[in-house]
Amino acid sequence: MNNHLSHVCLVSKEATPNITPILDPAIRPKKVILVVSKEMQIAASHLSQVLKKDGQVSVSTWMIDDAWDIEHIRTRLMELLETLEGTVALNATGGTKPMSIAAFDVFNAYDKDIFYVHPHKDELFWLSPTERPSINLANKAKLQHLLMASGAAIESRGKVSVAPSWKALTDQLIQHINAYAKPIRTLNFFAHGAERHLKSDNIQRELNRWPEFAHLLDLFEAANILKIESGCIIFADESARFFANGGWLEQHVYGEILTLKKQTTGIQDVSQSLSVSRQMAKGAPIRNELDVALLAENRLYVIECKTKRFKYKDVQKNSGQDSIYKLDTLKNLYGGLNGKGMLISYLPLSKYDKTRAKDLKIEICEGAQIQQLKLILKKWLHLS
Repeated sequence: MNNHLSHVCLVSKEATPNITPILDPAIRPKKVILVVSKEMQIAASHLSQVLKKDGQVSVSTWMIDDAWDIEHIRTRLMELLETLEGTVALNATGGTKPMSIAAFDVFNAYDKDIFYVHPHKDELFWLSPTERPSINLANKAKLQHLLMASGAAIESRGKVSVAPSWKALTDQLIQHINAYAKPIRTLNFFAHGAERHLKSDNIQRELNRWPEFAHLLDLFEAANILKIESGCIIFADESARFFANGGWLEQHVYGEILTLKKQTTGIQDVSQSLSVSRQMAKGAPIRNELDVALLAENRLYVIECKTKRFKYKDVQKNSGQDSIYKLDTLKNLYGGLNGKGMLISYLPLSKYDKTRAKDLKIEICEGAQIQQLKLILKKWLHLS
């Protein structure tokens, strides 16, 4: 056990390395001192909320005037150490480079313990004393912790289960993906248009010219998701309309991750249709919808699920690039530098979208690859 009375943490935009050691009972301190620059006061406030609520530690702050002035930082940290009693350890992971260097110098000179949280291995390494063995950090963090640390709050989560008939329909759509790819995008169009009234425009023209679309509607009607009356689609309720509008793929992805969570180690939290909001300094809160979000080995993964057709020449709001840019923003905003994103598309993506996704390090799973989704997710999440 390596418990200390106090941890001194350097605050930056990367909150996870400061959270995970404090949530781990093996090294959890009783007190946390956050070293905060003027630019990081809001981030420190969010981090403090997480540590107080779920870390069950007392939290105080120690201000520095300039996060880039090494001599100033050294002086402030020496002043800090003169005020502390009992065993103290420095978490040297966060802050600016000058903050980290100055803190290491001061704590080393005072013969205090120093550790660093590896950003990819989810391990705590001792920089002093170096002979102490590393610690594989416990996966105690939840989605709410990372979101709270970024200034966001969870407003709602999606359904966690669907009717067996809906699950069977989803399996059929994935098993025969080539046959249903085209008619499913037409159903998306009508389901999207029925958002307010649960009723589509007249679909008789589509039924007359397209037997595959009529067959698809028969499948959805047999599963009690919709019915056809007077040439219009009537959805059973909002959850049925959401399911027909592509929610079935989202729920399938969520279900596959739940299965992996039971079969493997590493996945600590997962949620579907996650609605989050961030209160800005000025104006109304900004809201984001995350199709599927999960935490594995203390790293955030965000997944966007799409069943509509993407065209490179479409306007931006209909382009696959819109989803890719959204994923890039969300993974960085809520997961920091180590956040990961994946776009799962029922229909094939253009080469332009694939190139953009590769540039932004967004994983792609498209078309028939969805039939191997569990294996793809297991590899992506580095599960054992």
